[in-house]
Order: sequence, then structure tokens, then C-alpha cells
Amino acid sequence: MKMDHIYHQWGKRFSFKKATIALTIVNVLIFLFLLRGFFTSSPSSSSSSHRIISARLRYIKEAREIRLAMQPLELIKRVKEIQQEASAGHEIEQQKDVMQNTTVDLSKRVKAFFPTNEELSLKALEEWRKRKRDLEKTGGVSSKTL
Repeated sequence: MKMDHIYHQWGKRFSFKKATIALTIVNVLIFLFLLRGFFTSSPSSSSSSHRIISARLRYIKEAREIRLAMQPLELIKRVKEIQQEASAGHEIEQQKDVMQNTTVDLSKRVKAFFPTNEELSLKALEEWRKRKRDLEKTGGVSSKTL
């Protein structure tokens, strides 16, 4: 019976509603304290934070310089030059192919337009033979002198 009496006394003084309100108030106070510390900075912490930031920036710059120093810049430049030469060589080959195709096409057109040398030489040979026969028939030049 004594336990029930103690429980009822604490139950009246301490309830879940009261505990929730007390915990909420404590949380709000902690939040306000942290918020004040975040927005208001003292000069001593400000200078130390600046030192930390400058040290970090220095470290980042040094790391970047070391990384850049480790890169094989000459090799990278040479690779780019080779790539440019290869692409230029490929373009020159394409231009040569176009020139060859154009030349072949033009030579075919010229051959189609003009009779070939063989045809001309055959025609010239036939004309020479006709003239030779005509001259022999007329008796102007003997076949031994020609």
C-alpha cells in the first residue's frame, strides 16, 4: 500500500505531458545556445578559423602544384602533335584520293572525246599506204626509194 501511495505522489507531480514540455524547453534552449554560438563569433575564434582556412588553402595550392609538376607535359604535347599530324595526314590522303579520282575521270572523258593514239596511228598508216599506192600508180616515185 505504501508503494501505491508513492506512485500516486510521483504520478501527480510527474506526468508524460509535463516531461514532454520540460524536454522541449531544454531542446529549445540548447538550440538557441548553439544558434547564438554559430552566428556570433568571438575575435579569438575568428582569427584561429582564418589561420585554419589559410593553412588549408596553402595545402591545396601545394598539392595542386605537385600534381601539375608530376604530369608529363612534354609527352602530352608530343601526343597532341602526333594526333594533329595524323589527322592532317589523313586529310592529305583524302585530298590525294580525290585528286586521283578526278584525274582518272578526266582522262576517261578525254579518251572518250578524242580518238586514241592507236586509232590515229592506224589511220595515218592507212593514209600513207594509199598515198604510196597512188604514187606508184602514177609512176612518180619508185617503191625502192621510199
